[in-house]
Amino acid sequence: MTTVIILLLVAVIVIFAVKDIRINLVTRPTFSMFKKVLPPLSQTEREAMEAGDVWWDGELFSGNPDWQKLHRFPKPELSEKERAFMGEQVETLLAMLDDYQIVQKDKDLPKEVWDYLKKEGFFALIIPEKFGGREFSAIANSTIVSKIATKSLTAAVTVMVPNSLGPGELLLHYGTKEQQERWLPSLAKGDDVPCFALTGPEAGSDAGSIPDTGVVCKGMHDGEEVIGLKLNWSKRYITLAPIATVLGLAFKMYDPEGLLGDKKELGITCALIPTDHEGVQTGERHYPLNMAFMNGTTYGKDVFIPLDWIIGGEKGAGRGWRMLVECLSAGRGISLPALSTATGHLASRMTSAYATVRQQFGVSIGQFEGVQEALARIGGLTYTLEATRLMTAGAIDLKLSPSVVTAIAKYHMTEMGRTVMNDAMDIHSGKGIQVGPNNYLAHGYMGIPVSITVEGANILTRNLMIFGQGATRCHPFVLKEMEAAAMEDHDVALKEFDSLLLQHILFAGSNAGMAFVHGLTRSYFAKAPVCGATTVYYKQLSRMSRGLAFCTDVAMLVLGGELKRKEMISARLGDVLSHLYLASCVLKRYEDEGRQQADLPFVQYAVEHSLFCIGQAFDGFFKNFSNPVVNFLLKRIVFPLGNHYHRPSDELAQTMCEHMSKPGVFRDRLTHLCYVDENAGTGVMENAFLAMIDTHEDFKQLRKWQKEGTIAKNLELEGAIAAAKEKNLINETVAERMNQANELRKQAIAVDNFAPGEL
Repeated sequence: MTTVIILLLVAVIVIFAVKDIRINLVTRPTFSMFKKVLPPLSQTEREAMEAGDVWWDGELFSGNPDWQKLHRFPKPELSEKERAFMGEQVETLLAMLDDYQIVQKDKDLPKEVWDYLKKEGFFALIIPEKFGGREFSAIANSTIVSKIATKSLTAAVTVMVPNSLGPGELLLHYGTKEQQERWLPSLAKGDDVPCFALTGPEAGSDAGSIPDTGVVCKGMHDGEEVIGLKLNWSKRYITLAPIATVLGLAFKMYDPEGLLGDKKELGITCALIPTDHEGVQTGERHYPLNMAFMNGTTYGKDVFIPLDWIIGGEKGAGRGWRMLVECLSAGRGISLPALSTATGHLASRMTSAYATVRQQFGVSIGQFEGVQEALARIGGLTYTLEATRLMTAGAIDLKLSPSVVTAIAKYHMTEMGRTVMNDAMDIHSGKGIQVGPNNYLAHGYMGIPVSITVEGANILTRNLMIFGQGATRCHPFVLKEMEAAAMEDHDVALKEFDSLLLQHILFAGSNAGMAFVHGLTRSYFAKAPVCGATTVYYKQLSRMSRGLAFCTDVAMLVLGGELKRKEMISARLGDVLSHLYLASCVLKRYEDEGRQQADLPFVQYAVEHSLFCIGQAFDGFFKNFSNPVVNFLLKRIVFPLGNHYHRPSDELAQTMCEHMSKPGVFRDRLTHLCYVDENAGTGVMENAFLAMIDTHEDFKQLRKWQKEGTIAKNLELEGAIAAAKEKNLINETVAERMNQANELRKQAIAVDNFAPGEL
């Protein structure tokens, strides 16, 4: 038996060590199979694969993340001028906003707000100073939008759109010098308001199927005949379209007469068109879930424009899809994560306050374990949201366009925002559902599906983009192997493929072996960049990175092109990658902020939640993998001792609730973006919270006297306070303080009422 094993090992070594033997017995048949099972890529898919950058997602796919590299990424911070803008212009804007009036009555921002936004450069955050813009960083853009969103989602969306995917962003990256000089100064001053039209009735997430066309032809412009485009389009869901003065437009470009060359179909192209240009029609306004931000339609029939209106000029023809994919990072990596993070900050501060102020059965509802479970989830996810916002915007400030990372941020942060808002509504109960000037949750709750839907619907983002792009772009060998398979010279391709295949086999074998060893030893021997309470998390994440890399290789080998259509399978591997990224963001934030001891329970909750989700995703992957033998082997390699990841403990949740329910530095840091308006519901709730905390011991003693019978049990608080004073149990000063706190408490839990006919 030993001799047979030795002979087999020798045979394997010879096959792989001798190049000619390896090529004939291994590489050539594998190459043929690879070309057969290679999933066919459309032109738009190929451009999406090539666009953007691989960043930390590549490390997570490697099976062996370099955690020191994570720690070396610069900490995202605001500059002095950005902090000044936050303290002056943003605070001034927030004081001007009455969100109930905006949404429920006017259905628009007041004129003075529009004027202020334009005058103070809120629409020019990303435009360079030389063109009159603010030239702020991505983290400043994100922070400004987040802060505004805690007061008014309508105002936040209005600010975020010109600073994300739109004419400004596209001009900065791809515009000609003449286009930049023509448009950027007027956009910076607010003389022009931009919108960008991509989505149509038949083309949403599948933007490559847009039916809108631009046909190269000759036409009249400024009194002379020039070569240009005859455009036909019908777009909907376009934010700022009803008031825009300049329209960014995506369409498919054709040259049937060969006026520009031999190519008849040039592909998706983007152009910039003044909305007062002949033939441009601004259609009717949409009303997205009761939100008042401007959103609507735009149409055009046989609209002629010159070629130099194409973004990038004639050289930009057919480059639109790549432009869009790379610039979508602004929406996915800055704007939508900013809105979701705002939800977390607002919900954490107000819900922890409400849970303290609201009483049932004589005690604050924050003492009920059911409420604590939901409140801890709000706090843990808020810490994750802020961590992910910082790291993702930080990547964009590194001049990167990490398409996979921003897709992860868009999907998971909007879903976390939805979870946080649902928990906040559950705890607020009746107060949360009565719309009125003092309801700080209602409009955010209504707007949640907007974030879920835009910039690529969440279902498709999860099922197609995160793993579909991630497995190909982030894998160290797959994209190179695909490029080798596409080479026209078969011999050169085979030679290149042989080199890659050998490295790929060693890569997969290493990941399988280390995943198994880490599973047997509970990652005891895995490396970690730090000592202390978070050490175990780095080790477990490294282990799961090995498991992801190995399972991805096996899934692509067994399923081949079918993996593209097995969305439920691929999405679960995408969930593993996503939670590896989210947990990395949490650990990065904890290190950047100096390992604050008060943060540790939130870090533990966030990472343990991600590890639990990773375990659940792997379980779903194993159970539903088509080949039962492969299924069995994969599970035994990744989890040889079983899947022991669990939800964060109840004890940890209770500790978090204690931190969230105490005024002080930690609560302020956790919710630092939440705008507390002294003249609105947030101010009423915050003041009641502080008053009830200040009188906590007094009310605790009052309840004790009632329980003992010293004071009648059936008295309301006002009566009980009066009885205690009458019996000289408390003095005038204490009684007054308790009555004031109780009055604030009643104001805080009250809901808005309307007289008959007022609505």
